[in-house]
Amino acid sequence: MFPIIVVLIIALVLIAVIVNAVQQHRNKAELERRNELAKHKSIVDDTEATLMAAQNIPVSQRLLFILQRRALFSLKMVNLLQPTANGIKDRIQTYEATIKALNLEQAPPSEDSFQLPQNDKQVIQFIRGIKNMRAVLRSEFKRGKVDSRVFVQEDKLLERLQLRANVDTLIRRGDVALKNNQMGSARQCLEKAIGALAAQPTQDDYTITRQAQLEEQLRNIQDNLRNANSKDVKKKQESERNELDELFAQKKKW
Repeated sequence: MFPIIVVLIIALVLIAVIVNAVQQHRNKAELERRNELAKHKSIVDDTEATLMAAQNIPVSQRLLFILQRRALFSLKMVNLLQPTANGIKDRIQTYEATIKALNLEQAPPSEDSFQLPQNDKQVIQFIRGIKNMRAVLRSEFKRGKVDSRVFVQEDKLLERLQLRANVDTLIRRGDVALKNNQMGSARQCLEKAIGALAAQPTQDDYTITRQAQLEEQLRNIQDNLRNANSKDVKKKQESERNELDELFAQKKKW
């Protein structure tokens, strides 16, 4: 009986080890599934937020295709990892129909159609939207989902929009400073805008014309500052002269 008992004990130990190993494997697989699911849900949320921002930004149909395809792929992964999720199949069908309706050969909107939003909060959202689109585009390019030629063209368009947004924001702030007679602040805004335009590796009509306009405006501000400083110096000298005249004036005898 003793050998049988030993064999049974060993068998029970082996069964316990195997069961534990299987359970650990299942736990690990479930954790990986949850992490993958969370990743794709995050991608969908991020991409849909970027698509929402794109409604107010003049972007190409091709970029919209890249964004929507990214969201569609992650939605399909969510459906695979969590088949019971509500509404996923309907969203997949909606994206597929939207992508099918896009005209990839359509020319992108003209840069001249760009309009900076009116308030600062909208401007921040606008610039943040452009940055998010560039980040998504770069991510899809690194994953091999976007051709290098397409990546360069689309990123260049977004870069130009970001430049215009930054420059126009600085100009607007400079105009506000001028109205408040804050010459120093206005000068700083214009100098930053000119620096951003001058830093562009490829100069074109927009950067050249805009830079010339801003430099002319900056010269006028600098002239006004010099005139104001000259007046202040003159007033100070006259004040000091009056004080000296009063100090060394011949005192009257009473």
